[in-house]
Amino acid sequence: MFSTFKQIFKKTNKDLKKRVFYTLGALFIFALGNAITVPGMKAITKDLGFLELLNAMSGGGLKRFSIFALGVTPYITASIILQVLQMDIMGITYFQDLKEMGEAGRTKINKINRYLGIGFALVEGYIYSLMFMGKTADPLQYVKISLILTAGTAFLLWLGDQITNKGIGNGISLIIMAGIINTVPGMMIEAFKNLVVNNTNTYVGILSFVIFILLYIGIIVGVIYVQEAERRIPIQYSNRSAGAYKANQSFLPLRINSAGVMPVIFASAVLAIPTTLTYFIKSEGFKSFITKYLTTTTPVGFIVYILLIIAFTYGYTFVAAVNPEDISKNLNKQNGYIPGVRPGTETTKYISKILSKITFLGAIFIAIIAAIPIVFSWISNMPSIVSLGGTSILIVVGVILELYKQLESSVASRAYRR
Repeated sequence: MFSTFKQIFKKTNKDLKKRVFYTLGALFIFALGNAITVPGMKAITKDLGFLELLNAMSGGGLKRFSIFALGVTPYITASIILQVLQMDIMGITYFQDLKEMGEAGRTKINKINRYLGIGFALVEGYIYSLMFMGKTADPLQYVKISLILTAGTAFLLWLGDQITNKGIGNGISLIIMAGIINTVPGMMIEAFKNLVVNNTNTYVGILSFVIFILLYIGIIVGVIYVQEAERRIPIQYSNRSAGAYKANQSFLPLRINSAGVMPVIFASAVLAIPTTLTYFIKSEGFKSFITKYLTTTTPVGFIVYILLIIAFTYGYTFVAAVNPEDISKNLNKQNGYIPGVRPGTETTKYISKILSKITFLGAIFIAIIAAIPIVFSWISNMPSIVSLGGTSILIVVGVILELYKQLESSVASRAYRR
């Protein structure tokens, strides 16, 4: 790892160094804009509840009600919807045709995604202005705030494209990661205040803080281990000799967590819908029902949340992330097969069976990671900003691993060309 970073700053890698500094500069602009509060608004002091994930992804921008309060989450919402529309089960041929058109189709989908994301930003900006300003403000004020928040999201999408084209890594992913990392110093300061400064016994407080840090690091290490874990299925090709096969054996890698962080985002979005409706449906009975059964702070809501994560992990893995039937067809086209398994239907069933087993482990892992901060909030008196584990770590680890692989690949390719 350290050798890769040393290679970046060599004189022979000026273009790569330029890309790295461009990326850091763009992320600094994001952090700077995230500190600018929307005119006429104040920082939110109350607990955000189900919006804490959005606040973390926006770098604490929602709490500050900054011009980047929405972050790029409207774009992510649009992206999820378009992914669902491209699935065979939806029966919408237009998006399926675009998916199969190659580069031209991806460009068209990305363009639709941008416009849809801006539309969602406008709607979400209006909803949040109603939620946090109340219904007594001037209607033009709602529109003004909605337009400012939408402009902030549009700028971040443009900035993300600039990072992708002129910097290093995926711009949108890096903005999300930077937002989450931006909240870490404040979280650690709050943890230190609550565990050490406000503790009557200094030694116990210091020990508690050290344990908190070690647990946090342990969760990060565990996430890295599981994110990189995979089940390798040996593949044989009929146009290769047995000697060549043994010398350069091929594998089909199936990751334990193929779905990534998407199941948690899906589950959070589903639970957020009824909670959001309570701000507009002025019914005490409806609000009481949602509070008791569909919020993660209650046992029933917590169980529903975990079950949704497990269900979405299976659904997303088999429908969007890994398609056993497509893998079987591709192996057949390349004259490849799994030793001891007949090509075609049997190969599809074999891959599905293995994928089902490892996805169960992945689903349990994601559910545990998502559950840790909720359980932590139950057993501790820490403020909501202090969290242990959770979706944020999944996102950051995933983005950093992909970024490192891209850097390593870039360094290796430049060394090869020389």
